[in-house]
Amino acid sequence: MRLIFCQRIASLTLSGLALLATAGALRAAEIKDLRVWASPESTRVVLDLSDAVDYKLFPLSGPDRLVLDLQASSLASGFRQQDVAKGALRQVRTGKQGERDLRIVLDLNEAARPKSFLLPPAEGHGHRLVIDLPTAAASAPTVTRTVQQAVPAVDRDVIIAIDAGHGGEDPGAMGPGGSREKNITLAVARELARQINAERGFRAVLIRDGDYFIPLEQRYRRARDAQADLFVSIHADAFHRQTASGSSVYVLSTRGATNEASRWLAARENASDLVGGVKLDDKDDTLAAVLLDLAQSATMKASDDVANYVLSAMKRVGKTHKPDVERANFVVLRSPDVPSMLIETAFISNPGEERKLNDPAHRQRLAAAIVNGVKDYFNLQPPPGSWLASNARPRARQHIVSRGETLSHIASQHGISLSALRSANRLRGDVVKVGDRLQIPGA
Repeated sequence: MRLIFCQRIASLTLSGLALLATAGALRAAEIKDLRVWASPESTRVVLDLSDAVDYKLFPLSGPDRLVLDLQASSLASGFRQQDVAKGALRQVRTGKQGERDLRIVLDLNEAARPKSFLLPPAEGHGHRLVIDLPTAAASAPTVTRTVQQAVPAVDRDVIIAIDAGHGGEDPGAMGPGGSREKNITLAVARELARQINAERGFRAVLIRDGDYFIPLEQRYRRARDAQADLFVSIHADAFHRQTASGSSVYVLSTRGATNEASRWLAARENASDLVGGVKLDDKDDTLAAVLLDLAQSATMKASDDVANYVLSAMKRVGKTHKPDVERANFVVLRSPDVPSMLIETAFISNPGEERKLNDPAHRQRLAAAIVNGVKDYFNLQPPPGSWLASNARPRARQHIVSRGETLSHIASQHGISLSALRSANRLRGDVVKVGDRLQIPGA
């Protein structure tokens, strides 16, 4: 009797487990929304789901299309579908597949090799299925030109790469009035590019010029591919207290630089070039580390200098959140050979600053301040071979004090005596503050 009883308990337990497994497998997911973003390199399709789902995705030709089968799924009663005729996508068709599954057909303008992944709920979004469709040009292998391979242009423009933060599926922060950070940053970036292009000897390159997402590491890589002299990432800060206000300028922290140096050294066999076309793949570990350290040190010093000029200019048009340039481990600032800074234009979480960010006149003043700071830096330190280097008028050199600098160090750096530096700036002692603008005699 004991054996029979145990067998019955085991049978009931197994039956219960099987029932639970079946119930879990039969849990239906609903498709609530389908959204599409198109960039020059790819088209992203995002399906908003009520739950996680099992799916199959496969391409067909004649005509080109992708077939997406979602198990135990259906369209929600309030299913919305925006205009989908964007980029590689021509139209979307839906229908039942068997008794329980949903089939979605993506009709394409050209064949594509899709990448897909599921995202768990995060930042106000539920479960999502993401399908990326790279364009044919983006799928082709690219060749990064080194400085040795390229012929330096005579009187070339100074190239400023402008990165509008967030975009597409990543809206960024939201203001109390409903403003999306991704829209604000794009508007500021476009205005900044317009003003830069109006300056003789400068040219702007927009990293993002539409409502689509670009992975963070690709952003600074695009700046390198454009052979940019400066990378500027535009954001609009947010904080849980609506009283927080003011602009901020960030450069890469030492910790971020160390992390990126380690990554470059680990992958130096695949690194096509470093500063000045110096390759890492044929160097031993010690020499490669020294070369990369020198490159990063020069880049971080330039980043700090230009960021101080920009912060100084921004102080003349509005409040800054802190008096000094700040440091953080932002991924977009990790380029080893392009000076980079990230500008928090204002706090979008502050109702007053949100209204300003939506005012075109304020965005013009904000962009003008950034341009003035950038011009101040490059007029004093024009890149070799640039139009600025050939046409810059002789003028007194200036030095903006960075964190950790002393008066004696600055004098040594410019090859002048400490007494001459004191005299030119009417200083009685040796105390200087971060952000002070010093005149350098003997220019």
